[in-house]
This record gives sequence, C-alpha cells and structure tokens, in this order.
Amino acid sequence: MITVVGLEGGMIRRRFFSIVGGAVLAWPLAVRAQPKLATIGVLVPGNPEPFWTQMQESLREFGYIEGKNVRFEFRNADGKPDLLNGLAEELVGRNVDLLVVWQTPAAFAARKATTTTPIVMALVADPVGTGLVASLARPGGNITGLSGTTAELGAKILELIREMKPSAQRVGVLVNATDPFSRIFVEQVERGGLTFGIAVQPIIVKGAEGFEAAIAAMVRERADAVIVQPSLPLKAATELALKHGLLSVSPARFFTGAGGLMSYSADQNDTYRNVAMYVDRILKGTKPSELPVLQPTRYEFVINLKTAKSLGIVVPPALLARADVVIE
Repeated sequence: MITVVGLEGGMIRRRFFSIVGGAVLAWPLAVRAQPKLATIGVLVPGNPEPFWTQMQESLREFGYIEGKNVRFEFRNADGKPDLLNGLAEELVGRNVDLLVVWQTPAAFAARKATTTTPIVMALVADPVGTGLVASLARPGGNITGLSGTTAELGAKILELIREMKPSAQRVGVLVNATDPFSRIFVEQVERGGLTFGIAVQPIIVKGAEGFEAAIAAMVRERADAVIVQPSLPLKAATELALKHGLLSVSPARFFTGAGGLMSYSADQNDTYRNVAMYVDRILKGTKPSELPVLQPTRYEFVINLKTAKSLGIVVPPALLARADVVIE
C-alpha cells in the first residue's frame, strides 16, 4: 500500500473522488436513457396459430424484440367465449400500452373493457356493420386495425364449392352463437346461395360441444358441404366434417392448415405486417382515431389435397391451377 501525503497527494485524492463521483452521477442518467419496454396485450378467442407466431415475427421486422423493447401479455380463451370479457379486463388492469385483438368476439370484449387503451384489430369481420367503429375512414374512439371483410366472401366460397363439386345443392353453415358478426355472416352466405342456386342451412352453435349434433343434422338433410365461421374451434369442425364425408370450407387461412378442404381469405402476410405497422405507429404516438381501418387488398385461395384424397375427391385441374397454396 502506498500513502501519498502533502498537497500533491491531496490533489490526487480530490481528482480521484471527482472522477468516481462523476461516474456515480452519470449512472442514473444512462439508466434513464434506456428505451422504454412497451407492453402489448394480445387477446384471442381460440385458434391462436399461426396468428400469434407470425404477428411477433412481423413486429420484429419493425424492431420490436421481446425482452429488449417490448413484452407481451398473451391471453387465449381456448374456444370458451364466456372467458373473453374477464381476460380483456385482466389485460387492461395490467396497464398495457395497447391491445391487439384477433377476431370479432375478442374485439367486442376489449371495447367493453376500455374506452381509452388503444385497440388494434387483426382481421375483425365487418367492424362498421357490427358497430365496432363509426366508419373505415374515420373509426373514432380508441379502435382501429384491419377488417377481414369476411362478409363479402360468402358468395365466393359458395362458388368454390360448386366448382369443387358441380352437383352441390345444399350447404350447411356452422354459426357462432357468441360472435356479433354471425347475423351478417349468415345473410351474406344466404345471398350467395340465391346467386348459385344452393340451399343454405345455418345451424347456430356455442362451441365445439355443439358440432356433433349440428353436423349430424346437416348429413340428415343431405348437405354436400359445410362452411365454418372462423371464430369457432376449427380443428374440431374439420375432423367431424371429414368423418361424415362433407366438403369443408372457411374464410380463414388457418382452416386448411387444421385439415379443412378449402379456404379463401385475406392474404395473411399482408395482415400481420399491417397489424405490426399500426402497433408501431401507435406506440410512437399516433392516436387510433387518426388511423383508418384497413381492408385487405389481396386474397389467398388454399386447397388441402390431403383432405381431398381422404374424401375421395379429385380436384378439378382448373380449380387446382387457381390455388395460391396447395397443401399435400
């Protein structure tokens, strides 16, 4: 140990403490300069994939890395609609910076839970028709995002069924009792039925527990196919449709991934990127009311050939050629 005495030593000591003190004073400033960790609440009624994984990937493209500058509070009702209101309230209670909601039932639960926390919709069907927003151009309030425009796809889906099976005369529709969009969904499918001369048989169910009786009723009425509303548990629906030999279709891309025969829906890559873009803009200070509700500009037609083979269906070459994605 070396002891320094005298004036010079005193100067050395003073300089030493000045440097140390400066470092100590600078440390809190460095901490305060760290980027804020944004908290994003995510609410889904069920069927979370591939939405949940791909939305995170899209956010990473905008620079949002979990644990670095963002953290997620994810809640899934697992096909139990009665849980959605409580889950939405729970997320709001955790003071999230914004909510991302997947499908119409989740959007309504979030709106009920808060009128101040920003809400970004991901493929919520007809938000104007269901009353979620005032208009697409000027949504007002705390909600914006992406419309799935599912209602407009009713006629298109029936057209695809007729092309897959030209003899099709009757189609059943599994309708979600707890989805505010259901009435509009059925009306659009029925309108398409008039166009193509196909009888439409809607059956309302509350969840997967009602599927067996509903599908059995369709079989008794000699339905050729079943259309499944996207907010229902899709895997259970595809399995029962296959078991009873029914063509199955839905306006949801993830339906074919779950074993459904066909889907026609908004392009999912555009969807996730647009949702991430709106999340980014809101976190940077833009108000939801200043962001118009976006509508899809590209659609995706998917055929599951594995399901077609299981049903004993030979897909018409012309229809197969039109598919954007073929699952084999």
